[in-house]
Amino acid sequence: MELRKLLKNIKPVAIKGNEDIDVTGVNINSRLIGKGNLFIAMKGTQVDGHRFIGGAVEAGAVAVMCEELPSELDGGVTYVQVESTEDAAGKVATVFYGEPSRKLKLVGVTGTNGKTTIATLLYNMFTKLGYKCGLLSTVCNYIVDEKVPADHTTPDPIELNALLARMVEAGCEYAFMECSSHAIAQKRIGGLHFAGGVFTNLTRDHLDYHKTFENYRNAKKAFFDGLPKTAFAITNADDKNGMVMVQNTKAVVKTYSTRSMADFKGRLLECHFEGMYLEIDGREVGVQFIGKFNLSNLLAVYGAAVMLGQKPEDVLLVLSTLHSVNGRLEPIHSPEGFTAIVDYAHTPDALKNVLGAIHEVLDGRGHLITVCGAGGNRDKGKRPLMAQEAVAQSDKVIITSDNPRFEEPQDIINDMLAGLNAQQMKKVISIADRREAIRTACMMAGKGDVVLIAGKGHEDYQEIKGVKHHFDDHEVVREFIGTEEKKS
Repeated sequence: MELRKLLKNIKPVAIKGNEDIDVTGVNINSRLIGKGNLFIAMKGTQVDGHRFIGGAVEAGAVAVMCEELPSELDGGVTYVQVESTEDAAGKVATVFYGEPSRKLKLVGVTGTNGKTTIATLLYNMFTKLGYKCGLLSTVCNYIVDEKVPADHTTPDPIELNALLARMVEAGCEYAFMECSSHAIAQKRIGGLHFAGGVFTNLTRDHLDYHKTFENYRNAKKAFFDGLPKTAFAITNADDKNGMVMVQNTKAVVKTYSTRSMADFKGRLLECHFEGMYLEIDGREVGVQFIGKFNLSNLLAVYGAAVMLGQKPEDVLLVLSTLHSVNGRLEPIHSPEGFTAIVDYAHTPDALKNVLGAIHEVLDGRGHLITVCGAGGNRDKGKRPLMAQEAVAQSDKVIITSDNPRFEEPQDIINDMLAGLNAQQMKKVISIADRREAIRTACMMAGKGDVVLIAGKGHEDYQEIKGVKHHFDDHEVVREFIGTEEKKS
């Protein structure tokens, strides 16, 4: 593709060289540059891509997009200077890949908790409705039924558009994606055309990156600010930030709620560990999920499906057949009569929701033992809050390691314990070894009890000192309770 055409949606500060050259590929990683490529020099949080311009040219780049021109220019290379390469990368990538998001009905899901569940359930639902679909999520990306491993919640703009182009090529009509606050702030979704957006909720997370809650909220809000008037914006009316998200959007605004009047309304009728019985928009439906927060997630799924033109009765029929996403409130029943639940809850609010959901089912008839930790090299402020939430709703708490990354596991545990008073500490033991912590919890559980193993969910590794070691909470639980994995 001609460089000139690639630049149609951006306003360069300066262009040095020939705009009519043919570009064979676009990349932000200098190590992936091939002959005839455009290299986009991004200023990352840790590394400045401008340092690698020389290496990219040596590798065969015929064009370079940058914010600062190098002191020496290569005569055979075209240099495009822009105000922000972060802002330009997505716009260039989407043109190079033939604007794939305009050939799909693309729905973005953002918020602190529930993104993976909602995006995955929409993908599963529309697949069951007979459509070819794509999914971009924390757990995994899918192009129809081809699994593409995910490294980030939202890929970089080049990878993202390449994946969307592959979806178009595979005949997909719909694509559903998680939009993380990092991705929105870093313009990774820049240039994409969305058919709709869904807001779940907003609680403390990623403050190590965003620094303030306001910055974090504004990053999420920017997604809705950018939606076109042809799109829909579905927001959670039960969250105090729900209406803030959509106050400046051009999109058609719809609300969902479990508590008040809304466009999509739901209430819980019955709840068991096998599932719930719900009323959604006046119709009763049985689902294979537990917890009021999952009622909220299912309402968002229902609302998005209806806004995408599906009949409510068809949506509810499929909803009744769907089951929980890997590592999201996933029950494992032991022969001894207790239930282990594996869940990804890694924020205070998510942990509160999961514990609340378990209590809705337990209804005072058994003990709740919680195993949880907190990630290393992330927001330290949430560590004592995690411990407080665990203690508030559990009979026994085992504080353990999560992904310590480059921190000492015991230091993280100490930060969590610092949030507890002497009375609260009576409920708590700390075991740094996660395997041993899970084993201990299973040994403590009796008939009718629940063991919640929180924090890692779908993850099958522990990250220690920069190395990912295989570790799967499901496997460890089954090893100790002597059950085999259910085949789906």
